[in-house]
Amino acid sequence: MHDERDLPWLAEPLRQLRDHPRSHALILHGGAGSGQWELAWRTAQAWLCEQPPGPCGECPSCHLALARSHPDIKVLMPETMQLALQWWEGGAEEGGDSGSSSKRKPSREIRIDAVRAAIDWAHTSSSRGRGKVLLFYPADAMNVTSANALLKTLEEPAPGTRLMLCVDDPERLLPTVRSRCQRVRLAPPDAATAAAWLAGKGVSGAATLLRAAGGEPLAALALPDEGLTAEAWARLPGLVARGDAGPLAGLPLPRVVRVLQQVCHDAMAVAAGGAPRFFEPGQVPAGASLAALAEWSRELARVARHEEHPWNLPLRVEALIVSGRRAWMGA
Repeated sequence: MHDERDLPWLAEPLRQLRDHPRSHALILHGGAGSGQWELAWRTAQAWLCEQPPGPCGECPSCHLALARSHPDIKVLMPETMQLALQWWEGGAEEGGDSGSSSKRKPSREIRIDAVRAAIDWAHTSSSRGRGKVLLFYPADAMNVTSANALLKTLEEPAPGTRLMLCVDDPERLLPTVRSRCQRVRLAPPDAATAAAWLAGKGVSGAATLLRAAGGEPLAALALPDEGLTAEAWARLPGLVARGDAGPLAGLPLPRVVRVLQQVCHDAMAVAAGGAPRFFEPGQVPAGASLAALAEWSRELARVARHEEHPWNLPLRVEALIVSGRRAWMGA
């Protein structure tokens, strides 16, 4: 797992969270591709470190945290996120939590029973006497019932308990949750810092990939593993305009939809006389119909809302590409 030594732009936000007293309940918001989860986890370690200012990495508390077995840190995340991060408390997979021992599909939500259990845990005594930390990642994975169950704890936590809710956009949380928390934004590093970091990782086409990832270096680093190299990304709008799925073949539907939404966004910007955001100028073909692009955007949003539907993936992706091509055909 990365830390502020690997991701130097996290050092100052970590210091701020560690050294300056804040509310007992924080919303840490900003893109996950900038190291949101890494910052939240290191902050929890720092708060409980027994050799402050921490995290020192040497005290018993830090060793327990590194082993993912600290009795005073509890992480709530959906099973899908556990699988994505390979995150198991105790450092080993717990089949009952991950869903790996069951034939059911891993949950995309933080379940109400997990929230209730965490609330009970928060009201027990600290094992090591430095308080407790409860992390939610991502916090918008709580449904309305789960979030409502947390409200009283957010308003009146047990003494020494801190809560951190991680989310890309705070507006995805209930207003009653937002009103009980202090917000802290994690901004992505500046382009030069991010590009230099990617170059140090041996990534070519760093500037192109950073645009594709919205300026978030961890997200940019992951793109080539999906087959979205800088070259493939640069060619993508032209391929979509010709009705070719190209590098999107084999990607899961939510990822395909997100990439096509980026293509659609930049095509609309170009059609309106603006500059693209996710692609370099000149990479998005001109001449698309704004009306057709707007309809394509609505279709992409509809599919995104129902991504759990058992779509036939190749047919669904082909239909989305055809809809995009119509925008350049003037249909």
